[in-house]
Amino acid sequence: MSRLAERLAAAGLVRPRFDGNHLGLVLPGVLDALGAGDGADGSAARAALGLDRAERAVVVLVDGLGRRNLAELAGHAPFLRSLLAGDDTGLVTGFPTTTASALGLFGTGHAAGRTGLVGYAARNPATGGLGNFVRWEGTPTPAEWQREPSLLGRLAGRGVTVTSVGPRRFAGSGLTEAVFGGATYVPVERLVDRVDAALAALRAPGFVYLYWGELDKVGHNLGWRSAEWGAALEVADAELSRLARSLPRGTNLVVTADHGMVDVDLSRRFDVATRPALAADVALLGGEPRAVHVYLRDRVAPETAAARWADELAGYAVVVTRDEAIADGWFGTVAPHVLPAIGDLVVVATDRATVVDTATAKPGLLRMVGVHGSLTPHELEVPFLTVAA
Repeated sequence: MSRLAERLAAAGLVRPRFDGNHLGLVLPGVLDALGAGDGADGSAARAALGLDRAERAVVVLVDGLGRRNLAELAGHAPFLRSLLAGDDTGLVTGFPTTTASALGLFGTGHAAGRTGLVGYAARNPATGGLGNFVRWEGTPTPAEWQREPSLLGRLAGRGVTVTSVGPRRFAGSGLTEAVFGGATYVPVERLVDRVDAALAALRAPGFVYLYWGELDKVGHNLGWRSAEWGAALEVADAELSRLARSLPRGTNLVVTADHGMVDVDLSRRFDVATRPALAADVALLGGEPRAVHVYLRDRVAPETAAARWADELAGYAVVVTRDEAIADGWFGTVAPHVLPAIGDLVVVATDRATVVDTATAKPGLLRMVGVHGSLTPHELEVPFLTVAA
């Protein structure tokens, strides 16, 4: 175990890993099961995930449904609970444990160091300003920044019918084009209608990707332990059960997620705006409250700043330099054009702590109850649930 891995373990965090079963194996394994995989890598992914051959497949990604979140509230989800009992795969998502980074890993098979999706928001090297990868604002074009091939686009290029079902606002969005380009997008709002759209697409052989984000939205607003989150889980469970019962023969169903979630403790919120030791020498903050990219002013030694941040956040975060994070493999292999988007410091919060800047943060971010981005097991572990019809 590396010294940094020991620091993470002592803080209750888990080192990101891409040498075991991770979210980036899901599509290669499913596509190989369809007979449209990429040689040895696809076969290895399918074997690792235990998928059988099929002529149809549907992958459902439930935003914010961490494996431990589901296990602890499984009473709200009898269908998913029945599948969870057989989930021995143990998938982890990438770092940071946030939607843009995770969808990049899921959609291309590559971690954030290759896709450039290094967080919710990061410095745009071309402008020096902050770019947002969910809204795709202040960023380079998708094709310029995210240079890895879309697995769904590659599948469509081989003549397979590929359908992506999600909300209308994501049709043609920068993130959609960056990681799922090449699929036929079907914009549908309600989950019941998305399930119907998926079943319609599965009348013929092919692949369907279905995204559901309501659980993550409720978690952000009210927390994942709230009654409302449990109710939203019940809705998702009922519709996914209906999907499974209605699948045509010869279909693989996979249910997974992009990340899990923890609920904040406001007594453990550190505000850069009111803490001079944190604000000193900072030019820009990116990332999110659980995984912060700190961009320093020119000629400031990262090691010096890291020591000061570590002292100020002692017991509530692990603070590393960019070089340390990259050397330990947090972002996987890092492409040269991605390197300056990673913070000079990378700060991962422990337990239920957060780091914010009330002087610049949007009010909605400061009101969030459920958050993610760091490396607790609740945020990092995601389910891999399967049904073979």
